[in-house]
Amino acid sequence: MNRLAKIVTVAVFLGFIGLFFILLPVLPDVEFSQQENRYLQRLPEFSLTALAEGSFTADFESYTTDQFPFRDAWTALKARCELLSGKKENNGVYYCGDGVLITDFEAPAGETVDGNIDALNAWAAYSETPIYFGLIPGAGDVQSYLLPDNAPTDSQQAVIDRAYGRSQAVNIDIAAALRQHADEYIFYRTDHHWTSLGAFYAYQALCGAWGFPAPDLASYDRQVVSDAFYGTTYSSSGFSWVRPDVMETFVPDDGTVTLTDYGSPEPATEPMYDTSFLQVKDKYSMFLGGNTSLLRVDTGHDGPSVLIVRDSYTDSLVPFLTANFSRIDLVDLRYYKDSLARYADENGFDMILVLYSVSNFSTDRNLALLRPIFFAEDTNDESNS
Repeated sequence: MNRLAKIVTVAVFLGFIGLFFILLPVLPDVEFSQQENRYLQRLPEFSLTALAEGSFTADFESYTTDQFPFRDAWTALKARCELLSGKKENNGVYYCGDGVLITDFEAPAGETVDGNIDALNAWAAYSETPIYFGLIPGAGDVQSYLLPDNAPTDSQQAVIDRAYGRSQAVNIDIAAALRQHADEYIFYRTDHHWTSLGAFYAYQALCGAWGFPAPDLASYDRQVVSDAFYGTTYSSSGFSWVRPDVMETFVPDDGTVTLTDYGSPEPATEPMYDTSFLQVKDKYSMFLGGNTSLLRVDTGHDGPSVLIVRDSYTDSLVPFLTANFSRIDLVDLRYYKDSLARYADENGFDMILVLYSVSNFSTDRNLALLRPIFFAEDTNDESNS
């Protein structure tokens, strides 16, 4: 390469970089990414303290990444380049056969899982109500045959075995139920959640553990509610050319279910299926209206009551449970910060279920709130006031 060509190459490169340095402060910040279904980092406030602690530089790096001009287009271009180079992974997502996208799983630190199990065991030892415990493996474990050859993903079953081996609650083997149907459409291809079909097979496993008769799949009238669902795995992967997922409901919203969101400033009755979400990207929030701290479902049926401490996988499971319970209360510890043990005691549930995906159980430190010590502290605070 002659000297002139080198100068032109450097000039083009510097011009390209300079253009984006100019555009970054000029273009308005994007508050929420519909593509990724999350709030993006805003420009952090500068202070000498934040600079000394390192928080300003970390937040500013996140800001430049989140607000990079034309970010979605560059992510898609990077994904295509990765595939052309023979690499079937981008941003922690594997491009598998038939356009299936599967998120990589990295084994958590053992102490995180152990700490969450210790909190669960503390509640199980305290509670007079039986506590059941279930962990849900993702597609990367149940459908590992879809992964590219030699994909370096860790075992989720190993986490389940570790957790169940230490658990003093009643463990429910949901993984085995899913593996029996691994070749079926039990996980979305573009999202980390299970489909309604996957939730149904988990429901059958729960029925077996609780002694309920497990309905046959043929007894449901399956309805397609959307054929244009793109989930969070799709959003972060950059593989923007894959086809969308299909969403189904099995249980009709026949008006007998009253769903109350106690996480709102004023409790309000809501539908079991909020179909308004089918018009936006976050279609999975159609089930129970998305993330909330505390929901109560009154089914109008005779039966026991259950408290479920859960993540978003449970949202598409609840419609099946309405046939067996008179009341279903749902708590998400990411948002619910009151005494969980006190809430359970005051409401006199017949059973308690702690149900999490392996990924969330491995990383969510809010599970420390399972410990009944929070109940004891609240009681002492009230007696001293």
